[in-house]
Amino acid sequence: MSKHQEGPSYAHVVPVRTLLGVFGALMFLTVLTYAVTYVDLGALNIWVALGIALVKGTLVALVFMHLLWDRKFYIIVLVSALLCVMIFIGIALLDSGQYQADLIPNFAPAITP
Repeated sequence: MSKHQEGPSYAHVVPVRTLLGVFGALMFLTVLTYAVTYVDLGALNIWVALGIALVKGTLVALVFMHLLWDRKFYIIVLVSALLCVMIFIGIALLDSGQYQADLIPNFAPAITP
């Protein structure tokens, strides 16, 4: 009565070697994130940390959420969502120059008599 059918309703089995490789990559990137905090890159520190986090999130999405083996449409949706988030953060950071002086404690412009 039961037939095996290939289709989207059946799970994709990921080889253990692939899972261990991704685990090793995630552990390496975690150590790299920690190591980067000891290097003073100035304003680039946050961008390096966000870049590493983006790579880690991409690995998790592609392998553990099986996007690597799924329809390519879902990858397009994921990339589009990430692009929208990057645009939102970029616009918010462009505006930070307008209120940055308000965030400095005890900041007051000099008064000339």
